[in-house]
Amino acid sequence: MKNPFAIVQTLMITERSMEMKDGNKYIFKVARDATKFDIRDAVESIYEVKVGSVNVMNRTGKKKRVGKSLGRRPNWKKAVVTLSDGSIDII
Repeated sequence: MKNPFAIVQTLMITERSMEMKDGNKYIFKVARDATKFDIRDAVESIYEVKVGSVNVMNRTGKKKRVGKSLGRRPNWKKAVVTLSDGSIDII
């Protein structure tokens, strides 16, 4: 197994994710090459909880202008993790 901290990059704290916390769902920014099984194992080992399901979304980076040239932010992946047992303390 890869390093769990390389798979789960950050716990996303937004208005929507705080509302989903009541349903025992948490949103993570994860590595682009991570699978659902990798994410499940990493979250279970880092936070010591039991994961029920993992839903994954690939997000396309936004287009940004810098002067006359057109650039793009990198693509990224996010995971919605539903816990079956336990909870994650946020701040």
